Amino acid sequence: MPEPVETSDPEGVDYGWVMQTTFVLTIVIGAPLVAALSIPFTLPTWGSRLEFAIRVGAVVWILIAVPVFLYAEFVLEGGADEGAGGSTTPSDSASKPLPDEMSADQDESS
Repeated sequence: MPEPVETSDPEGVDYGWVMQTTFVLTIVIGAPLVAALSIPFTLPTWGSRLEFAIRVGAVVWILIAVPVFLYAEFVLEGGADEGAGGSTTPSDSASKPLPDEMSADQDESS
């Protein structure tokens, strides 16, 4: 019998989700934005291009990371407290036996 898969239910903000979402949005939104913002500037060397991308990219990252964190803090956490998003209520989870309990019950009945 396969081992049960461990799950976690973090209390508070899921920082892994925040980091992954920030990373994806920064690439999807930030890369074209940095490229568009570089058009009016003369960037003759790779060093100047790199410096521009780092400076503008850092601002773009902050402008994306803060709203993503605030969304996770207030919208996702608020929805989880109200039972939205398909989360189980404590009464639902109390009535379902855990995989370890099920195997212990099966061992006792054998």
